Amino acid sequence: MSGAHDVPDDNVPAAAGKVRLDKWLWAARFFKTRALAADAIDGGKVDVNGDRAKRAKQVQAGDVVRLRQGPVEWVLAVRDVAERRGSADIARGLYEETADGRRKREVVTEQLRQMPTAFSHGDSKPGKRDRRALRRLKGGTDW
Repeated sequence: MSGAHDVPDDNVPAAAGKVRLDKWLWAARFFKTRALAADAIDGGKVDVNGDRAKRAKQVQAGDVVRLRQGPVEWVLAVRDVAERRGSADIARGLYEETADGRRKREVVTEQLRQMPTAFSHGDSKPGKRDRRALRRLKGGTDW
């Protein structure tokens, strides 16, 4: 029987100092699951040290990770690695956002905040006159 001393602590950094990229992104709480992190990596949305990465790429302290999530781009310096997902405070300790990356991300976030919200028809669906106006606008025939 194994004792309680054989169970690894969830908050202990990886012993070798390197960890898979998909695990690191999950542990740093950029993605809710490792599968989502792997999909982003496979989709070309993650670069490590300027090169397109694969999910098994080993990251270590000092690496620069560029991550694109929709219109937002993160530029992160890896400070530490962890095999397991911990609290948000622990996750924030795994990376440091570069000053240039933070400035660009904040500009994009502010632009998105100032954009108008989605078009709304109000509380009800369009009436007969509104539907005809939409049809004319789209270039369809009006009866």
